[in-house]
Amino acid sequence: MKITFNIDCTPQEARSFFGLPDVAPMQDRMLQEMEAQMRKNMGAMDMENLFRGFLTGAGSGMERWQEMFRNAIKPGGDGA
Repeated sequence: MKITFNIDCTPQEARSFFGLPDVAPMQDRMLQEMEAQMRKNMGAMDMENLFRGFLTGAGSGMERWQEMFRNAIKPGGDGA
């Protein structure tokens, strides 16, 4: 035997029926705080600082690659 119940209710009605807390006000406050923090941090991010951070080690890294290839191709090099 199979019995099916279809209950038509809103999520808020279901939460209150099962005794679950209403967390919507807390979620709203958290979202507002997150948005304020993101807006604050967006002002500190400009393209020059971002690229400076990405390119800080690029020059020395390229020099290391060139040195490794020079050592690999020169006669008597260890090849590693």
